[in-house]
Amino acid sequence: MDNPRASVHEIPEGASILDVREDDEWAAGHIEGALHIPLADLPARYGEVPLDEDVYVVCRTGGRSRQAVTWLNDNGFDAIDVNGGMGAWSLDNGKPIVADGDDEPWVK
Repeated sequence: MDNPRASVHEIPEGASILDVREDDEWAAGHIEGALHIPLADLPARYGEVPLDEDVYVVCRTGGRSRQAVTWLNDNGFDAIDVNGGMGAWSLDNGKPIVADGDDEPWVK
């Protein structure tokens, strides 16, 4: 079965967003309010992911988020893969991102 997918424009206001990129990618720039769990840590930290609502999953371009969505949906979550990931969010559509520290945010 194909995973549910959504464009960045289809993510509802206030939706839960899970970023599965690595720590350095997250620090460089991420969606404000997103939950950060690197893909490799997801099986150990899945308890942090909301179980009773849709979760929109992002990575850099879509490969890792696709894996995360498959794993989450196989384990009872309602996960949706965000088409194009952070590239689509920030680079293609200019949606805001924030960085850790004082550096200008960017998609690494």
